[in-house]
Amino acid sequence: MNPNLRCVAVIPARFGSTRFPGKPLALLAGKPMIQHVWERVQKARGLLRTVVATDDERIARAVTGFGGEVAMTGECPTGTDRVCKAVRDLDVDVVLNVQGDQPLIEPAPLESLLAAFEDKAVRMATLKRPLETGDAENPNIVKVACARNGDALYFSRSLIPFPRNDGTPAWAHIGVYAYRKDFLIEVTAMPQTPLEHAECLEQLRVLEHGHRIRVVETTHRGFGVDTPEDLKKARARIDTMFA
Repeated sequence: MNPNLRCVAVIPARFGSTRFPGKPLALLAGKPMIQHVWERVQKARGLLRTVVATDDERIARAVTGFGGEVAMTGECPTGTDRVCKAVRDLDVDVVLNVQGDQPLIEPAPLESLLAAFEDKAVRMATLKRPLETGDAENPNIVKVACARNGDALYFSRSLIPFPRNDGTPAWAHIGVYAYRKDFLIEVTAMPQTPLEHAECLEQLRVLEHGHRIRVVETTHRGFGVDTPEDLKKARARIDTMFA
């Protein structure tokens, strides 16, 4: 990784999730979920600091309680806007955005994501993994199709590409992003687009405005906690890890 790149990680976290209110503070192995995310992100090499961005005092108290850094952002329309607000006054080159509901995130794919910015043409990057059995029909697992150079062609909740011929590779998107700071500010100023609205996928806004997203391959499966049922699955995985 280029030592001259100044990189910071931001973990956006809000208390008022529609499907799971208070989930950043839900306990996993005796720790709030946001602490698991913070500790795992901290292990990634190449980061100057890791900041939790929130508008909630309860989350802020929990983070400072385990020694983490907090940026109070006030209300923001999206997690991306929250990340942007947290770093606007920081002297950094690349911003890593890891959602606060990813308690099983691994440092290796985060390092690979940051390494993509050694290519000066890359302004935004994200992750993909091979599609697994049962993923194709699940609209909650976003799919991505890429050009030969690794840039995204399209993201969809539907299966892409359509497997008319056997052996067509298919990929699942993992919703972790990194941006050059100036481009992150640019992204948050872009108006919403029709495809973004249709699929409810914010990254389509970037493609529809004619910009590129580099997609980095990983074997890390990713696991987001969106519901209390997901929390039970995360607890089972963490209990297995510590067994």
